[in-house]
Amino acid sequence: MLYWITRTIILVIFNVFFGVKTKGKGAFPSKGPFILASNHLSNIDPPVLAVACPRRLNFLAKEELFKNKFFAFIIKTLGAVPLNRNKTDISAIRLVIKMLKQNKPILIFPQGTRGSANDEIFSGVGFLVKKTSVPVVIAKITNTDKVLPKGAKFFKRCPVKVVFKRMGRFEEGADYDAIARKVFDEIKSL
Repeated sequence: MLYWITRTIILVIFNVFFGVKTKGKGAFPSKGPFILASNHLSNIDPPVLAVACPRRLNFLAKEELFKNKFFAFIIKTLGAVPLNRNKTDISAIRLVIKMLKQNKPILIFPQGTRGSANDEIFSGVGFLVKKTSVPVVIAKITNTDKVLPKGAKFFKRCPVKVVFKRMGRFEEGADYDAIARKVFDEIKSL
């Protein structure tokens, strides 16, 4: 309930300031789990994707966001799973796999951090795909880095666009890195 109320409030705020145009909403399965993999440009990417996606999302979030107990309570209630980005976080991975088995969609950023300029990606999305075999929907976000650049405290007016596409099957025997690279290459090509 809190998720949908928060999503509605964010949708109104976003429409007042910059609007979110979406393309490809039919890429989402109507039920069951999926992995939503997206590029990551700004701190507002998770709420932008939550507003653009027709289904409730859970998402991985850097553990630093959970230091403030009140904020941690809110984002956990909204579906955030803390992730230690400095090591292989087995407990977070197990929790995400459990959530996918419970038909809960998960949002992941293969870059691991916002605005990664050198296209460095992590193999986590490849691992999850291989371990769960759930559908993968990719998203490409544009202009969120202009709406809320790194270090900015206020929004700037700029239209935001999100394009979704469902990926097909992955090559049999592909390793985690190859799957993650294919996912990210497909995101960039949208």
